[in-house]
Amino acid sequence: MQRFVVLLSVMLIVPLCTSQAQDPSVVDADHYKVEFENEHVRVVRITYGAGEKSVMHDHPVGVAVYLTDATVKMNLPDGSTVDLGGKANHADWAPGGKHLPQNVGDEPLELILVELKATAKMKVKEKEKEKTDM
Repeated sequence: MQRFVVLLSVMLIVPLCTSQAQDPSVVDADHYKVEFENEHVRVVRITYGAGEKSVMHDHPVGVAVYLTDATVKMNLPDGSTVDLGGKANHADWAPGGKHLPQNVGDEPLELILVELKATAKMKVKEKEKEKTDM
């Protein structure tokens, strides 16, 4: 019985730690600060000095609003990399996923990431479905 309790505890705690460990505001609070959160969105301020990099983490889908120009290398879990950039005062779709970003530019970068939560994504899908049903 004691082995069962220990096994059950591990099965419940490890997924919680794993999911929380992926949250950039938890694993890299130096670069990620939650500015606002409700049941639909989470707004995260992201700041990196020149050359700084993060740790592996993930984000849901969202919209990135660049406050400065940005040149970023995304290191992906499979070992590949993707070079990304953004211009100050522009917004881009952020597909979400797991990555380790690095500011490869010569200047600090700052952006706001508006992460969509499941309730917001479901409402978008419902509206898209309504359009196709018309």
